[in-house]
Amino acid sequence: MHFAAYAQAHRMPGYVHRAARQLQQCRTAAMGGHIQVCPHGHVERKIFHSCRHRLCPQCNAVPREQWLLRMRERLIRCAHHHLIFTIPHELHPLWRWNRAWCTQGLFDCVADTLRSLTADARYLGAQSGFICTLHTWGRSLSFHPHIHCLISDGGLDSRGEWARPRKSCFLPMRVVMALFRGKLLAKLREAIERGELRAPPDTTMQRCLNLLNRLGRLKWNVHLRERYAHGEGVMIYLARYLKGGALRNTQLTQLDERCVGFRYQPHGHPEASTLMLKPEVFMARYLQHTPLPHVPLVRHYGLYATCNSQRLDLARHLHQQLALTRQSATLRCAEYFERCIAQNATPMRCPECQCLLIVREHFARQQAPPCARS
Repeated sequence: MHFAAYAQAHRMPGYVHRAARQLQQCRTAAMGGHIQVCPHGHVERKIFHSCRHRLCPQCNAVPREQWLLRMRERLIRCAHHHLIFTIPHELHPLWRWNRAWCTQGLFDCVADTLRSLTADARYLGAQSGFICTLHTWGRSLSFHPHIHCLISDGGLDSRGEWARPRKSCFLPMRVVMALFRGKLLAKLREAIERGELRAPPDTTMQRCLNLLNRLGRLKWNVHLRERYAHGEGVMIYLARYLKGGALRNTQLTQLDERCVGFRYQPHGHPEASTLMLKPEVFMARYLQHTPLPHVPLVRHYGLYATCNSQRLDLARHLHQQLALTRQSATLRCAEYFERCIAQNATPMRCPECQCLLIVREHFARQQAPPCARS
């Protein structure tokens, strides 16, 4: 509703324009579609295609479940930990003007921190497996870049045996925070000195270097959650934010020319709150979380990395699990609807005879369905 007016008044990168256009055209004739019919002639339906953009809240349910199914297969049947790495809000302006570099740099520093500490014999002395996902939003759509990490409670040592943590706390948070802070600040300084970063318009690179010096004396927010008996619960949590953007359609409470309202759950409050924003403010908050094209938001390291399939199979064998096969299980749309919706209400079936609908004809983008053509 409000993007055309917002785009005229604000400058945005091309990938944000493309994302907004795809969301506007999702499940419309602009995306093309197909005709579904009952094999016995009871019903005929026109289905418009989805945009499949990572930001779209309408068409990512099945891809999200497919990813979750693949990751469940890879998880080692052992306890896992959930770590959260957050950068200080003082670095947000630098991030906004250097999104690609900061995204890669944050992933690299988190991975280097965990690899260094788990390889240390004082804590684990083995190679663990961990999966990192980047989230850029808070619950109220505020800008809040942070990485969620699911890491195995143990790993394979140099002898090919499963090693367990030396300490009950797995990794000491003060050490994790100090090492992560030092690695990220050092990486930022090197990038500034080599001229790889752009300074925000209201500051200079020298001020950025001064800021890094101040941040080195502050405590950063690195959080270690309690130990989980398995990693599936955290994986489900990560899957919710993997695709579909920062807002679901069901959260919207008001939508008109003057205001956009949505529900969210504030931290530390048991009841949900409603936030009312002007359209231009809402558009700015929502579109700032558009993912960069060709930049993955999920990365696998250690035993969960694709290049370590043999060591992962060895770790799975030590936990009485079968080796991973090249052909992983797949989930089709019909199976997803059958599982999530009552059978008599499944849109993939005929309401009269309950037979699966079949595709009779496809129509291209920007064309009306065949029965509606002149």
